[in-house]
Amino acid sequence: MEAFIDFFNHIPSTYRAAILVGGLMLFWIIEGLIPLFSINYNRLKHAWINIFFTVTTIITNFAFAVFILKGSDWAVAHQFGLLHIVAMPTWAFALVGMLVLDLVGAYFIHWLQHKTRWMWRFHLIHHIDTHVDTTTANRHHPGESVFRAIFTLIAIVLTGAPMWLVMLYQSASALLSQFNHANISLPKQIDKVISWVIVSPNMHKVHHHYVLPLTDTNYGNIFSIWDRLFGTFAYVEDSKSLIYGVDTHFKQEEYADLNKLLQIPFLPYRPPVGAKFMKNNEGKTVEKD
Repeated sequence: MEAFIDFFNHIPSTYRAAILVGGLMLFWIIEGLIPLFSINYNRLKHAWINIFFTVTTIITNFAFAVFILKGSDWAVAHQFGLLHIVAMPTWAFALVGMLVLDLVGAYFIHWLQHKTRWMWRFHLIHHIDTHVDTTTANRHHPGESVFRAIFTLIAIVLTGAPMWLVMLYQSASALLSQFNHANISLPKQIDKVISWVIVSPNMHKVHHHYVLPLTDTNYGNIFSIWDRLFGTFAYVEDSKSLIYGVDTHFKQEEYADLNKLLQIPFLPYRPPVGAKFMKNNEGKTVEKD
């Protein structure tokens, strides 16, 4: 266990980059082999916008790295935070820490963005992707990346997480986000079993359905326990019936134009439109009569 802690305590930036890029490449390949949706679209053209936002997310995280390091070091030095209230074996320390970091740094800020109108405008950029795949995982407006970085910092201080645990959490968060966004088709029973512990692909795809109330469910990133505990869990048996996007932004010139995506948070709010679309017999999205 000491070797494990030492590895994440001194994990090189090249290793972290390898986890990010390696995860994308792995799930990108699997998507081509067992896709959930096999509708033809230009995967490379679609991916470049999401990769742009992945780069801005990385830049934002680097900008906050010094605050995260100092916050973690301060909490550990002063034995501040939930993890320091009682002594725990290392495995329990890591599990509890990961759970709370996921709750505050992922679930809560995600839920808050759906419930706070001005935050939702930033989060829209993630949701209006109409072809959700593994590259969608880091499709976050730079403003949203700042929100997430701030709440990650809050979670670190609240828990008193040491840097090895922070690195473990961030590595797992990146990899599992790529996994649950991936356009892959798992056997239903396997997906259901997975969804009792971590957020599975089918579970998260429900969150990307284009219309309420499903859009406001399944906020989790790593662990599914928080959605089940707080009553925000939803599961759709026929995942192929889902339609990706948001009912307020279904025009291609909005969801596929980088300049407009960057501007959306600063434009007037659009209230939900409602269920105007459906899947036809060929599995294509069409407007209802």
